[in-house]
Amino acid sequence: MKKHMALVLSVIIVSGMSACDDENTQETVTSITESEQTVSEMSVAGDNTLAEYTSQSDGSARVTVEGTKFMVGGKELWINGVNTPWDNWNDFGGEFESEFWDTHFAELKEAGVNSTRIWVNCNSMVGIKLMTTGEVKEVTKEHWEDLDVLFTLAEKHQIYLMPTLLSFDHFKEPNIGYDRWRMLVQDETLTKSFIDSYVIPFVKRYDKNDYLWSIDLMNEPDWVIENAESGKIGWEYMGPFFASCAAAIHENSDILVTVGLGMVKYNSDKFEGNYLADDYFNSLAGENAYVDFNSTHYYYWQNRYMGFPFEVTPEEFGLTDGKPNVLGEVSANGGESGRTIKSMYENAYNNGWNGVMAWTSNGVDSNGDLDDVRTATVPILELAPEKVFPLVPINN
Repeated sequence: MKKHMALVLSVIIVSGMSACDDENTQETVTSITESEQTVSEMSVAGDNTLAEYTSQSDGSARVTVEGTKFMVGGKELWINGVNTPWDNWNDFGGEFESEFWDTHFAELKEAGVNSTRIWVNCNSMVGIKLMTTGEVKEVTKEHWEDLDVLFTLAEKHQIYLMPTLLSFDHFKEPNIGYDRWRMLVQDETLTKSFIDSYVIPFVKRYDKNDYLWSIDLMNEPDWVIENAESGKIGWEYMGPFFASCAAAIHENSDILVTVGLGMVKYNSDKFEGNYLADDYFNSLAGENAYVDFNSTHYYYWQNRYMGFPFEVTPEEFGLTDGKPNVLGEVSANGGESGRTIKSMYENAYNNGWNGVMAWTSNGVDSNGDLDDVRTATVPILELAPEKVFPLVPINN
């Protein structure tokens, strides 16, 4: 059962059921991005109207980039982060429970965590529904309403969110709709449908909330590129898709953009090449097409191929494009590295990385949970409180 905490919400929920889902109906896609339609009153399906999303943010907590650093209010921010990828798989528009997120955000703050990465779409077509042609049919009203609650809670607890819009799981056979997602990223018109119907409305709706600090366009597209079960769709398609999404976000918001690559292999000229490079993205979708920072993932199986990032600088690891660098996933319990998560965070901090985000804070698999995480995040908070919570006055 979906559970909302009414006392937390600062949004007005408009009554009415979502339109029936007939995924095979070749109907006209409802566009919600025309200039004459405001984000505060979006038509999402039939006669349903989405209520206005409100935020108390005033811009003072907005994360920006200056050179190789994240900044908030003129002060450096270090991402003392985690992944809370889901509570219930495909929460948003599915089995979303606001009590979990409210409680967990409070627990994260107590543990010195300032940011978490959340998969707002895990796979299939729960929040975003596609027609058999690969064109966007509908973004459900429930999806937006659940996200409204999530962002309200993030602002309440001052936890910076990195929503991940897609994952390789969308493309993985036999997951529902895998063939439609593959079509979407390989066709310019279908990509535009996704951007116009989802990406732009997303950033216009939530850009007013300072605690939406960045968007991760896709979780580990490496496996879409490399694995037959996920389509083996090459960079000749994935590159234009990411570049077009990045340009749209930059043209419609101040939100930072990244791609959560599963390994540094495709993010560095030291290896296969930097497929997120500015000149490459610019050539595909113009000057607004770029990622603001790198957020490669790291698990110890990569050590024999690419080394151990925590004990070297980002430049030594192969990230030389002059942007901030975050390790966007690492095992919360240290995995098979033989190192503690505490040493991994501390070494990353001392070697010039701009943040670490442990997988996970809520124990979705065998890689650890918040009990593991806090052994690293609390010491970082004690070491550099002014960088973890730069808006909190430090008593001398």
